[in-house]
Amino acid sequence: ARIEDLSSTMAKYLETKAEFDQALKDAGDKLVVVDFTVAWSGACNSIAPKFNMFSEEFSKHGIFYFVDTDKNSETAGTQNIFNLPTFIAYKNGMKLDQVNEANECSLRGMIKKYI
Repeated sequence: ARIEDLSSTMAKYLETKAEFDQALKDAGDKLVVVDFTVAWSGACNSIAPKFNMFSEEFSKHGIFYFVDTDKNSETAGTQNIFNLPTFIAYKNGMKLDQVNEANECSLRGMIKKYI
């Protein structure tokens, strides 16, 4: 795949609570997976490339987003994020499941469970 093709499947950042709410609404019954992260965390930075890889791999089945909890603390607060990274799966605007660690196998398992 060409670089410009990949950019359309890479996870995008949701900068505000309004963007987060709109993303869940727009997804309808499609799976949405959100990586709640921070730039300064080694664990968050180590799993981010895998998250982008899953965004590409499962692009036909789901939509993937990042939320930087330092920049979008309102969303992190409403989603009760205490550990970073935290990955949450949503469908029809409802939380289905979450993974509270930078574990590729656990993350893949959660995604595959709901697609």
